[in-house]
Amino acid sequence: MIPSDHFVRFYNEVFKFLDSQGDGELEKYYRLISEQQEMHCLELFRSQGLTGMKAYWDRIAYEENCDMTNTVYPDRFELVMHRCPSLSKVLDNDADPFERYCEHCPGWVVPLLRKAGFHCEYDIMDPAVPQCRMIVYLIERR
Repeated sequence: MIPSDHFVRFYNEVFKFLDSQGDGELEKYYRLISEQQEMHCLELFRSQGLTGMKAYWDRIAYEENCDMTNTVYPDRFELVMHRCPSLSKVLDNDADPFERYCEHCPGWVVPLLRKAGFHCEYDIMDPAVPQCRMIVYLIERR
């Protein structure tokens, strides 16, 4: 298994390469990641809604050693990343960080949440600071 600090450095370079190919290649890659993630969380989000999202991202916080707060409110789920370990490792690297590195999270998360029936507001804040915020709302059914 590849160590996480090597993995994020690899990802950083993959993102740079795909972006250099133009024609939306990086965004296509994000959509492929989103489709792969469906097997891990689409049914959980559909069946358990906001509570399922909290369970999923609580597990991610533990597994990836994230300093983040996940909170369920009656009308929304909020994730506040206080210190992203992935971007922190990319910034602590001898290679230049890809300026759009943080876009990989909303790149796969937003399409999956839409498919599950939710609306997501994602705030990267500053791509050079390992913090972000995501708010997810259930789309009203009419």
